[in-house]
Amino acid sequence: MSTFVLVHGAWHTGELFEPVAQPIRDAGHVVHCPTIAGNNPGDARTTGLDAAISSIVDYIEAENLNDIILLGHSYGGMVITGVADRIPGRIRRLIYWNAFVPNDGECLNDMVPPHYVGLFDAISAESPDNSVMLPFPIWREAFINDGSAELAQSTYDMLNAHPYATFTDPIKLSANPAETQIGKSYINCTEDTALPQSFGWHPRLSEKLGLFRLVQIPGSHETCFTNPAALADAIMVAGRD
Repeated sequence: MSTFVLVHGAWHTGELFEPVAQPIRDAGHVVHCPTIAGNNPGDARTTGLDAAISSIVDYIEAENLNDIILLGHSYGGMVITGVADRIPGRIRRLIYWNAFVPNDGECLNDMVPPHYVGLFDAISAESPDNSVMLPFPIWREAFINDGSAELAQSTYDMLNAHPYATFTDPIKLSANPAETQIGKSYINCTEDTALPQSFGWHPRLSEKLGLFRLVQIPGSHETCFTNPAALADAIMVAGRD
């Protein structure tokens, strides 16, 4: 039996990971799905990256979790990298699922194409709390391109505005991911076009992990909605010793 902590991406909450968590629990494991500070529906959208990382550190310490397999999806890769830097002794393995892999001093916006930075800058400038919401056409065509129109709409309706400072704040690390001794895995969903595939997740970002295990499955950036059972299987493969 292993203990998994699944850390969601931007616009999501931990609750949205439950369809993925249940098959892992059914296989005999313990699974936690916390929500990052700034992503609960009632949270202030002024949360920065440091506070976001601290919220998951605090959750792990409050639950007294040890020997954990810590997964981050998309923006969650920023968060789990910071968590592992702060409490490495509690973590057995890191899993990045189509996730950002930052080195010290990098922010999320350093790893996305310029057109996304321009789009989010414009959206946040019009927001009273510096938050950003993903436009539906991008969600439909690039994030959940393997789902039906009905699933795309119903899942989009579950999303929340995201604190933009977490995209622009540089991360502070004592060591880059490739330099750490924690085991690392990267799950790559091969139809993920949330980033252009010429500027994609793997190998551009995965190779920043140094030595890592690669697990690839068919699916979009939102396989948690379109095929949660397959994603759960991939997580267990990625997390095994």
